Amino acid sequence: MSPEFSSALAVFGTASDVGKSLMTAAFCRLLRDDGYSVAPFKAQNMSNNSYVALDGGEIGRAQYVQAIAARTEPSVHHNPVLLKPSADDFSQLIVHGQAVGRVQARAYFEDTEPLRRLAFQSLARLQQQHDVVVLEGAGSCAEVNLRAREFVNFPAAHQAHARVVLVADIDRGGVFAQIVGSLAVMPDEDRARVSGIIVNKFRGDRSLFDDGVAYLERHTGLPILGVVPYEYGLDLDSEDAVPLTVALDPPVGADADKLKIAVLRLPHISNFTDFDALARVPSVAVHYIYRARPLGDYAAVVLPGSKNVAADLGWLRQSGLFESVLQYHRAGGKLVGICGGLQMLGTRIVDAEGIESNEREVAGFGLIDAVTELRQPKLVRRVQGAFLASGIAVTGYEIHLGRTSYAQPSPLLVLDVDGEAVVDGVLDVSRRTWATYLHGVFDEAPARQAFLRWVDPSSTQREVGPDRIEWVDEQLDAFAAHIRKHVDWGLVRSWLTDAVASRREPRG
Repeated sequence: MSPEFSSALAVFGTASDVGKSLMTAAFCRLLRDDGYSVAPFKAQNMSNNSYVALDGGEIGRAQYVQAIAARTEPSVHHNPVLLKPSADDFSQLIVHGQAVGRVQARAYFEDTEPLRRLAFQSLARLQQQHDVVVLEGAGSCAEVNLRAREFVNFPAAHQAHARVVLVADIDRGGVFAQIVGSLAVMPDEDRARVSGIIVNKFRGDRSLFDDGVAYLERHTGLPILGVVPYEYGLDLDSEDAVPLTVALDPPVGADADKLKIAVLRLPHISNFTDFDALARVPSVAVHYIYRARPLGDYAAVVLPGSKNVAADLGWLRQSGLFESVLQYHRAGGKLVGICGGLQMLGTRIVDAEGIESNEREVAGFGLIDAVTELRQPKLVRRVQGAFLASGIAVTGYEIHLGRTSYAQPSPLLVLDVDGEAVVDGVLDVSRRTWATYLHGVFDEAPARQAFLRWVDPSSTQREVGPDRIEWVDEQLDAFAAHIRKHVDWGLVRSWLTDAVASRREPRG
């Protein structure tokens, strides 16, 4: 029996990192540009890159980008379940934007039914509010060992009555096995929902793959919706791993003609999207460092956010980077701390209840006279304010358990929190430290300019580029145009026309 189809689309993959997140964003933008009200949805995500939605909680960064693509306000219902890894076997569990505890993978998968129900409530809500919902899957949609327990791939597609577009990555090789093998191991009811295939990240002469398209269509009985060329220069938020395009531990002396900023590549680094805006400044180079080395050729060294501050401090000590940072600072270097990085620069981090790890207390760098206590509830909010020294406006968001007490406060920012002025961070000129709890602090051009002037006071005004939201919007438009050109968008739209029309008909 043929499955019932609604006005929902699902973008699933043959594996992780095949391009599902960006393809979903492109579909959202194309559908919105074609006049549909559209929303993204990912039932469960795993990522330490998150964003704060206006309706009160955290969602995966990819769903934030997809909501921007759909020109709708990001919501916790776009990503109702979020796992934030804090150790190899533990993750913080976020449900409808709120932290509800730490879970192990085995315990998580023992009973996913309560989370499934909550996620599908969000899905139903979105389907009521929008013409089209575009679902993103997770990893491979054909993981037979997880099929009965997961709810982000075909269980969500069945719940939404969605058509499925299967995305495969030809760049990694084995694309025929990816596609034919994935379809072969799916249950019949899952395979019946797959309506088309996209071969993504193609490089070279497209005509050389014509026989490949013919083979796939012959062996699957499904249309190849498009063979999408690799899009060079695309710069959108990464979901959960530092992208391969960044400079990872480059040799000493690299980018000597630029203002160089080092970001420590912590094992549990979180919200490293904070530094994308800096990396786009033409005269600035951002390097991610994960091995002990002299840091003297950097204008500033950044300690970024961390999902497990205690473990990452231990790694810094073990790797030798802890001493590298101290040597850099003793020699006159400037240090920057963002969220967990701010906590690390202090004297102590206390986790009396074991909220983040099993370490109850750890020593920090001792370069800020401050003590951080980790405690519930988690502080999750979007805020705006200004730099105290200059009055330059700043916006961003906070996501942290830490409450930091300063022996001699020297705040960096004043924030407007529900009409109350609240100071944040540290600007210690004598000790060359600049720190804040605020993620996204570099996203707007004036704030980015102010920070770079602190890093290099001798420089003239830099060309720092547009605000992040403007940049993201331009990138989404460009990628959506790329997909419209290389995918049979007319066929995809035809799947939705009747279903959307029936939803829009007056009832009663």
